[in-house]
Amino acid sequence: MVDFSEMFITVNGTSFFHGVKPFQIGSILKLVKDPENLHDGEAIKVLMRYAGQVGFVANSPKTVAKGAMSAGRIYDKIMNPDYAKVRFIFKDSIIAQVLSHDELEQEKSDENSDVNKI
Repeated sequence: MVDFSEMFITVNGTSFFHGVKPFQIGSILKLVKDPENLHDGEAIKVLMRYAGQVGFVANSPKTVAKGAMSAGRIYDKIMNPDYAKVRFIFKDSIIAQVLSHDELEQEKSDENSDVNKI
C-alpha cells in the first residue's frame, strides 16, 4: 500500500503558466496524467480551479525538490485524476502532498472544496 504521507511532489513550469501567484498553502491541485505528451511519457499536468493548467509535476533531477518524488516515481501509484494539497511555497517552488484516500474522501464531502470544482 502506498504511504501518501510521504508522497510530496514539486510543481514546475509555473512561470510559463501563471507564476506562483495562484498558489496558496492549502490550495487543492488536480493531477492528470498526460501520456500523449511528446516530451515526457510520464508527464502529469497540474490544474487549479479558476486558473486551469498551472504546471507539471517535476520529472527531472534538476527540478525535483530534495525529498520530493518525480512524476515518474508516482505515475503508477496515483489515480487518474488524483489530487494534492500545497504544503510549501518557496520563491518559485511549489511543494504539494498527494492526498490519501481518506483525505480525498473528506475533501469530496465538503461541497465547497475545490476537489469538487476542478
